[in-house]
Amino acid sequence: MTSTVGIHTIRFIVLLLVQVVICNNINFLGYINPYIYIIFIFLFPIRDNRLTLLLLSFLLGLFIDMFSDSGGVHAAASVVLAYARPVLLKTSFGMLYEHQSVKFTTTDIGSLFTYITFGTLIHHLTLFSLEIFNISSILLILKKTLFSSTFTIIVSILIIILFSRNRK
Repeated sequence: MTSTVGIHTIRFIVLLLVQVVICNNINFLGYINPYIYIIFIFLFPIRDNRLTLLLLSFLLGLFIDMFSDSGGVHAAASVVLAYARPVLLKTSFGMLYEHQSVKFTTTDIGSLFTYITFGTLIHHLTLFSLEIFNISSILLILKKTLFSSTFTIIVSILIIILFSRNRK
């Protein structure tokens, strides 16, 4: 039990630091930013308490907001992602999720890709909708969501594959 808590604590801190120090300083073409901190929410253990995930997601987003001076949009988007996670897991993994036997290090790449893609799109659409908060800028919201999501999905899948031991 304590080794998994330690692993997730380290993952929380490392993703927070990488996001704040490196990823927040990437601003390709004015609207392409990777938000890799959401990997923590994606890889949080399925069997753990959902309230714990919601609280940790809020704290992670809040820390990102404090370092980015972004007024709570990351905290809100992180909580929305954490709240939507069970539906994403059921959609992506089906019966594996029903039987609580999803292991992110051994699942097939297609299911993982589906899970990461839908989750990233939900997170980013929420994030940019709250950040811009203007219905007349819907095209800008969609453009930022599409391009940042693409970059985040690629980087997230690469990180998950590189740091998992038992990939098929």
